[in-house]
Amino acid sequence: MPDVTESELKVLMLLSLDGDEAAYRCLLDVLRHLLERYYGRRLGRSDRSEVDDLVQETLLALHQRRITYDRDRPFTAWFFTIARHKLVDHHRRTGGRGHVGLEAVDEMPDGYREDAVSAQMDIQRLLAGLPAWQAEAIRQVRLDGRSITEAALHAGRSESMVKVGIHRGIKALAARLRGDHDKDE
Repeated sequence: MPDVTESELKVLMLLSLDGDEAAYRCLLDVLRHLLERYYGRRLGRSDRSEVDDLVQETLLALHQRRITYDRDRPFTAWFFTIARHKLVDHHRRTGGRGHVGLEAVDEMPDGYREDAVSAQMDIQRLLAGLPAWQAEAIRQVRLDGRSITEAALHAGRSESMVKVGIHRGIKALAARLRGDHDKDE
């Protein structure tokens, strides 16, 4: 199953909260796959039934607590908090690992941690203040790791124009972060 992003999961959750049954079924299916990997890594693959039980418990908890989800917060951070609590409960019941502390937070899939999601949202807000082609060039080259040539082909601009655009865009972002709003960028 291909990786799914925070924003895709959040859209599915919001649609399901608004009564879209197909979105809810899709969300549960995607989350089931994520949870199987999440719990499988933490419990080992020796007892598949434990993983399956935890997946079902977590999806049931999601169903029961979905009304408490704050639409303005990252979905995956909220969801993996539920999953982590279910894992702690499991270890308490089975006498397994004595505790699941901060290392469980560190083991949360990186792209779904609240700090990673928040950072991604900050980047998107910053880039939104730039001309669209410039923001896209920065995304492609600096964030996605594409070459200047690929970004230039995608934008329909020369490589030197893309290089200058990226340089000026980053300079403008740095000035904005320093609070130099009045400076001519």
